Amino acid sequence: MPRINLLPWREEQRKLRQQQFGIAAAAAVGLAALFVFGVNLVFSGRIDYQNQRNATLEEEIRIIKRSITEIEDLEQQKDRLLARMEIIEELQTSRPEVVHLFQELVGAVPDGVYLTGITQKVRNLEVTGLAQSSTRVSALMRNIDASPWLTNPELDKIETVSNNGGEEFRFELKAKQANPNSEDEE
Repeated sequence: MPRINLLPWREEQRKLRQQQFGIAAAAAVGLAALFVFGVNLVFSGRIDYQNQRNATLEEEIRIIKRSITEIEDLEQQKDRLLARMEIIEELQTSRPEVVHLFQELVGAVPDGVYLTGITQKVRNLEVTGLAQSSTRVSALMRNIDASPWLTNPELDKIETVSNNGGEEFRFELKAKQANPNSEDEE
């Protein structure tokens, strides 16, 4: 029987398979690297796109915040203007009250009483003056109490003062200003 040596052929087959395996492994590594690079490129693109959207949103948020602060400033300015308008309206409606107040004071002062000072703080009046007698001060207080524009007369102080050989009475009294046309005032 003849002997055939198959070792060189097997050896060549083995080398060929190892080469093919190396090529296949290198191709697989290359394809894997290409796949990873592609996935990285796709996700980098998405991240950049999302970052651009985030930047756009942040810019819009800054613009809206500026608008909100401008609106708040305008609302504060509006509130200040409304408060001023209310004060002006109140002054406009109370302007005739001064005329009524002086008219009522003139009508309430009896003969022999001289007013030397009138001070008004909000609706409170402080009246100072001189009278020939204490009964005339009482008459002044009764007249104030009867007036629709003046209420609650209270005598703070009355003292006797010598004047040119005679006696006068210096007095201080308080009263409140009322408005008979106002419904909420009592």
